Amino acid sequence: MSKPHEIKPADSSNHAAKVAAAVELFAELDPEPRLLMGPGPVDVYPRVLRAMSVALQGQFDPQFTTYMNQVMALYRGVFRTQNKWTLLIDGTARAGIEACLASALAPGDRLLVPIFGRFGHLKVEIGRRLGADVAAIETEWGRVFAPDEIAAAIRRERPKLIAISHGDTSTTMLQPLAEIGALCREHDVLLYVDCTASLGGNPFETDAWQVDMASAGLQKCLSGPPGSSPVTFNDRVAALITDRKHIEQGIKPPGTQDGDGALIRSNYFDLAMLMEYWSPKRLNHHTEAASMLYAARECARTVLEEGLERGIARHQLASRALRAGLEAMGLELFGDSQHRMANVTGVIIPEAVTDGEKIRAELLHDFGIEIGTSFGPLAGKIWRIGTMGYVCRKPNVLRCLTALEAVLRRNHVKLPDGAAVDAAYRVYECA
Repeated sequence: MSKPHEIKPADSSNHAAKVAAAVELFAELDPEPRLLMGPGPVDVYPRVLRAMSVALQGQFDPQFTTYMNQVMALYRGVFRTQNKWTLLIDGTARAGIEACLASALAPGDRLLVPIFGRFGHLKVEIGRRLGADVAAIETEWGRVFAPDEIAAAIRRERPKLIAISHGDTSTTMLQPLAEIGALCREHDVLLYVDCTASLGGNPFETDAWQVDMASAGLQKCLSGPPGSSPVTFNDRVAALITDRKHIEQGIKPPGTQDGDGALIRSNYFDLAMLMEYWSPKRLNHHTEAASMLYAARECARTVLEEGLERGIARHQLASRALRAGLEAMGLELFGDSQHRMANVTGVIIPEAVTDGEKIRAELLHDFGIEIGTSFGPLAGKIWRIGTMGYVCRKPNVLRCLTALEAVLRRNHVKLPDGAAVDAAYRVYECA
C-alpha cells in the first residue's frame, strides 16, 4: 500500500507536465521580429504603438471627446474632404464597409458592384446579406474598368448606389475614379468607395472626385494596427441615413423623432446612431475603443505631418525600386502596368519554382520577412509584396530583394548575380 501523502512517479510526471504546460500557456508575449512585406497588415509606426499605451479615459470625459473631435478633423485631411461626417467605426476595415452599405442600402435597393478582385466579391456578399438587389460586372483579375464600362452598367442596371474598391490587394490593381464620380452624379447614383488598400499611399480625392462615401482601415498605408475603420460621407448620404434613423429604446432621448425610412438592419453599424454618438449629443451607443482611437489619431498625425504628397511619392519610389529589382532578377510582374497600386506589387511565380509556399516559408523562417500569397484565380500563381507605411523604406526594399534572391537560388532558380539590388540602387540614386 502507498503511504499517506505519497505521490506515485506517474502522478509526479503528469503534474510536472501540467505545470510546464501552464508556464508556457501564460508566458509573456515575445514573438520573433518580422518584417511584414505582404499586402497587409504591415509593421506599425513606433509612435502609434506608443500612443496605444496612453492611459484610458471615460468615453464622455471632455478630454476624450476632444480627441474624438480631433480625429474627425485629422481624417478630413487624410480623405481630402470637407465632410462634417468623418469618423471611426470600431472594427477592422470590413466593419467600415458593412457600416456604409448597411446604412445606405435598404432591402430591395439596387446595388451595382464592379468586381476586379476579391474585395468586389465581398461587397456583393454584404449587399445580398442586406437584402439589396445586387448587380455585378466583372473583369479579368489584373485589369480595371474603363469609365465607359461603368457608364454602360449604370445605364443598364440603374442602381441606387455603386460600391467599388479603389485598390484591391488581391490583384494589386488601382481603379481610376476621377471620372466615375461625375458619371454617378449625372445619373443620380451614390458612389461608395472602399479605399482600405490605397489611402495614404496613392492619391485619393474624396471631394474632387465626387465620392459620396468612403471607408478605409489602418493596417495598410496608414501603418497602424487592424481594428479601426475611418469613414467619411457627404450631406447627400447623411440626409439618406437620417431619414432611416431609429434610436434604440433605453438610450432614446425624450422627444427624439425617428425617420420615415426603412430601419437600418444593423444596430452596431447603424451610422444614424453613430452620427449622434460622434456629435455633441454624445448618444451612448457603444463604448469607444479608446486605444484604437489613439492609434487612429496617431496614424493620421504621422501621415499628415509627413505630407500626403511626400508620403505618396515615397510609396511610388519604393515600388519603382522594388519592381526594377524584381525585373532585373528575371521575374515577371503581374497585371496591367498602367494601373498598379503604389504600395503592393504582384510578381508571377517563375516556372522553375514548383512550390511557391516553400519560398514564402523560407523567407519567413530564414530571413524574418513575410510576403503574401494569393487566392481565387491567382492562387499559386503570384506572390504579393507590400511596401507601405513604415515598411516603405529603402533598407527594407534592399533587404527583401537580397533575401528573395538568396532563397530562389537555394531552390535552384538561375538568377543574374546581384542584379536585383543593383537595379534598385539605380532607381534610388536617380530619384
